[in-house]
Amino acid sequence: MKKINYSIIAGVYVLSTDGSACIVDAVSQVSAGDNPLIAVSVNKSNYTNEMMRKNNKFSLSILPKDVDGNIIKTFGFSSSRDINKFENIEFKEIDELKVVNDSIGYMTFEKVNELDCDTHTLFIGRLVSGERYNDKEELVYQYYQSHKDEYIKVKVNDEKTVWVCSLCGYIYEGETIDDDYICPLCGATKDLFIKKDNKNN
Repeated sequence: MKKINYSIIAGVYVLSTDGSACIVDAVSQVSAGDNPLIAVSVNKSNYTNEMMRKNNKFSLSILPKDVDGNIIKTFGFSSSRDINKFENIEFKEIDELKVVNDSIGYMTFEKVNELDCDTHTLFIGRLVSGERYNDKEELVYQYYQSHKDEYIKVKVNDEKTVWVCSLCGYIYEGETIDDDYICPLCGATKDLFIKKDNKNN
C-alpha cells in the first residue's frame, strides 16, 4: 500500500522563501481566477517549514525532466541550516524571492493561510506573478522515483558506506543505521533504506 500514492500525479519543484529552500512535490491549485490559491505541503522536520511559518511569501520553480542532478542533490539532500543552497546555483530574484534558472518557469505567492496536517504543514498562497520560459517537459514525481539514481548518482569509495532512502533518495552516511532512525525528509523508517558501499554501489 505504501507506493499506491505514487499514482497521484505530482510535479517536482524548488520551494524558496527568505532563508531557506527545498524540493517539494505536493503542490496543488485549490481555487480559480487570475490570482488562484496554490497549496504546498512541507514536512514539519524540514527547516524550510520553519522559515515558511516565519515568512509571508514564497516562490516555486518548476523543474524540467532534464534538470541538472546537482539541483536535486542541493535542494533535496541538504539543509539550509547548514549551507547556502543558492551559492553554486544560477538563479534570479523575482519579487525579492529566488527562482532557479534551470526550470520551466516560476510562480511567486503571498502566503494567506497555513494548516496543520499531521506530519506536514499545508501552506496556502495567492499567486502574485509567474512566467513559463520554455516548452520543456515537466519532471513528475513518479518519473523521479523511477530514475532517482540517475539524478543523484550516489557513488562511494572504498572507505565510505551510505544508506539511501528508497522513497525520497536522502543519503545517510555511516557503517550502520539505528533501528529507530527516521528519514528527516520523508519520514521513512530504517527498513526503507538501502545500503551502498564499494561492494554494491
